[in-house]
Amino acid sequence: MSRGRTAFHNGMAAEDAAARAYEARGGKVLARRWKVPEGEIDLIVNLDGVTIFVEVKSRKTIAAALEALRPAQQARLVACAEQYLAKFSDLNAACRFDLAAIDHTGCAEIVENILS
Repeated sequence: MSRGRTAFHNGMAAEDAAARAYEARGGKVLARRWKVPEGEIDLIVNLDGVTIFVEVKSRKTIAAALEALRPAQQARLVACAEQYLAKFSDLNAACRFDLAAIDHTGCAEIVENILS
């Protein structure tokens, strides 16, 4: 399998692990890989009436995944979220931004409110 194909499948597996983590908390996945010209949001989840925009990072360790989110990605996430809210909700809706860190075994750690 080519490196790009492997990365794609690893990314999909990481997103699946993150989705399962939110579903275990009672969340409902609203969208996966939601794309607009500004970029892409890995997962959009509704949990207890809050819309959660999730960036999924997969690395060998949870610690490495937690360190992988860069300021440019955070800005992209906000721009995409604004587009989502404008289309499907409103800009005053309850929302937050999370990071789902996934290690090579598929373990997930959710960090809530990464932009606060």
